[in-house]
Amino acid sequence: MEHVTGNSPRIDGCLFEPAGTCLQSKDKLLLLRTPETIVLLNRFPYTNGHLLVAPTRHLSCISELTPGENIALFDMVQKSTSILKTLLQPDGFNIGCNIGATAGAGIADHLHVHIVPRWDGDHNFMTVLDDVRTIPEHIENTFDSLSPSFKSLL
Repeated sequence: MEHVTGNSPRIDGCLFEPAGTCLQSKDKLLLLRTPETIVLLNRFPYTNGHLLVAPTRHLSCISELTPGENIALFDMVQKSTSILKTLLQPDGFNIGCNIGATAGAGIADHLHVHIVPRWDGDHNFMTVLDDVRTIPEHIENTFDSLSPSFKSLL
């Protein structure tokens, strides 16, 4: 409800650059940090399991990735999708980037890829009703389900 009412707390710094060196953090919804990438559960998801995968380097556009960063980022997108497919068994996925605020990026200055699991009939008309979301599982339970699989990638 904090997100819906506009009262969600602001974080200091960049969401995709959490302080410290921890590889996982439940309170930050950090599923995995590698030298090249970071994987977070979206705190305000469209469906449960909605992940955000970003390069660790702060950049705003896919065209700024080095070849190595590009490989690491999309390798992590592939691995993350595989984990979600195995554990949550969705019927499909929406995977993509919003580059720039005009294109819908809520955080426009740090490139990130959305991985949104989808199930037949998961939202129907709900998302057209003023940004309404229906999530069948508490986000901390989703974190607990996914965390071991991401830890195994280390």
